[in-house]
Amino acid sequence: MSEPSLKSDASYIRPDLTDAESVIEVSGLVTHYGTREILHGIDFEVRQGEIMVIMGGSGSGKSTLLRALLGLLRPTSGAVRILKEDLNTISDVERTKLRRKMGVAFQGGALFSSLNVLENIILPLREHTNLDLNTMHIMARMKMQVVNLSGFEELMPAELSGGMIKRAAFARAIVMDPKVLFCDEPSAGLDPVVASAIDDLILLLRDAMGMSIVVVTHELESAFRIADRICVLDNGHVLMVGTVDEVKSSDSERIQNLLNRRTGEVELDPEEYLRRLTEGQRLGSR
Repeated sequence: MSEPSLKSDASYIRPDLTDAESVIEVSGLVTHYGTREILHGIDFEVRQGEIMVIMGGSGSGKSTLLRALLGLLRPTSGAVRILKEDLNTISDVERTKLRRKMGVAFQGGALFSSLNVLENIILPLREHTNLDLNTMHIMARMKMQVVNLSGFEELMPAELSGGMIKRAAFARAIVMDPKVLFCDEPSAGLDPVVASAIDDLILLLRDAMGMSIVVVTHELESAFRIADRICVLDNGHVLMVGTVDEVKSSDSERIQNLLNRRTGEVELDPEEYLRRLTEGQRLGSR
């Protein structure tokens, strides 16, 4: 089966979003898992029509931040506002209405294996609208055309390549024309050519549909290509929020370690290492 592709545009010019309205506002966000604090006072905003990339190493808090933005994790303190709605204070009915304006493209696609591509894509329409089936099919096919999957409606998820699964997930995420789209590791596990096509798709969705897009990724090449701005996380803290050029030229050692794939670990003196081991043994024997 041949992989459908999108034309790459290497000359992409980022729009000026300086005066754009904020669609996501995060202020003083603190979260815990049990007694362990994961996010330590996160502050940043996402503007209308912006692609914001959340980037950081393993364990930096990217997934936890995404869960908080989706309203799946209640913060210990601080606020998350999506389209001016505070996720901490809105009612369940208002939260449901808000989520209809949000789309999520999950890392593994999260397609239902018992449904074909078209059935997977119309699922949000079945759950959240009273449209007739013919209208839902038309809307789904329109979105399949946007992601270049026309003609693959009847295939089952098991018959799709990795890139096609990602595209189907995007089609389902945008079928209700959301104002905000969240993408979790969209190019993870894909070969470079297909990953580049997914980057093209994200740019297309923003430019053609006017969406604000939040992308969580650890892929540096993808982040630098699609981001209008990047929020760099490290151990639950925001190191900086800036443009691609600002992040690349940052004088922060932690950011440069991330960009250059350096561990940044401090070499421990052998005697100090032995002291810590023996202290641990004494504590464990109490």
